[in-house]
Amino acid sequence: MSFTSNIKNEISSHKYSHSENMAELSAILNIGAKINDNSFEIYNENISVARRIYTLIKEIYHVEIEMNNDEINSLRKNKLVKLIVKEKLDLILNDLSIVENGKRKYIPADYLIDEFKDKQAYLRGVFLLCGSISDPKTNNYHCEFVITNKQTAYFINKLLNELDFNSKILKRDKKYMVYMKESEVISDFIKMLNALSSLFYYEDIRIYKDHKNMTNRLNNCEQANVDKSIAASNEQLQMIKRLKEIKDFDLLDDKIKEVCIYKEKYPDSSMAELAEIISTETEKTISKSGINHRFRKIKQMIK
Repeated sequence: MSFTSNIKNEISSHKYSHSENMAELSAILNIGAKINDNSFEIYNENISVARRIYTLIKEIYHVEIEMNNDEINSLRKNKLVKLIVKEKLDLILNDLSIVENGKRKYIPADYLIDEFKDKQAYLRGVFLLCGSISDPKTNNYHCEFVITNKQTAYFINKLLNELDFNSKILKRDKKYMVYMKESEVISDFIKMLNALSSLFYYEDIRIYKDHKNMTNRLNNCEQANVDKSIAASNEQLQMIKRLKEIKDFDLLDDKIKEVCIYKEKYPDSSMAELAEIISTETEKTISKSGINHRFRKIKQMIK
């Protein structure tokens, strides 16, 4: 079962207030209802979501609902649950702001989403019908809503941003995709959906991936420092070799000779390590900057 299915199954079992149920059902019908002359139909491949839609309509409007799963999704070749409502059509569609004055509406009336909790409920309904969230184990964090109607898509994008979910919108073929890609934003959205088990799973994976990425960055940084140190050591040894070729080594300054001797004795040592070795063996304190200063002098001497 997919991560998205797990979230939808989880949130389909929760109970909410009457106004929240109205907002959620309004979103569901706006996105998914196929309106005919004497009925409206809703199709869904998730049985838990279908049962929730059935329950919402039944509890709010007390009508008979036909329910079957004989339909086949032509694209995915899987069964769809089909809900058919034939009673109180005008009441339901007008009440939920799906139709107004006989015309189809694609943006809900203000009274359905006045309260903050009702805005959340509306987004929950949208997610149940057309939302998906990629499993956090995959490479990219991604949450999207695929919507047919342009007005609805732009309204959903506006509502998400109003609730600080930082969503964006783009046209894909003949549909619109409203999406979020920031892992923390998606985490907050799952929390808003009240899918706590899914949230814990998501956060566990996200923390693990963040820790792994940090470890990799530190390892890469450490390797880069090692490579840099090796390159510097090789350059210093080449400088010493060149110095001996063009100068009488015995006549050189004692400090220059000292650093050359110890570098050749400990060729893999960094400047900090070389400073510590010389300080220990000669009992004369020298710092890393002191070693660096001597090598700068050698560089000048071989030019």
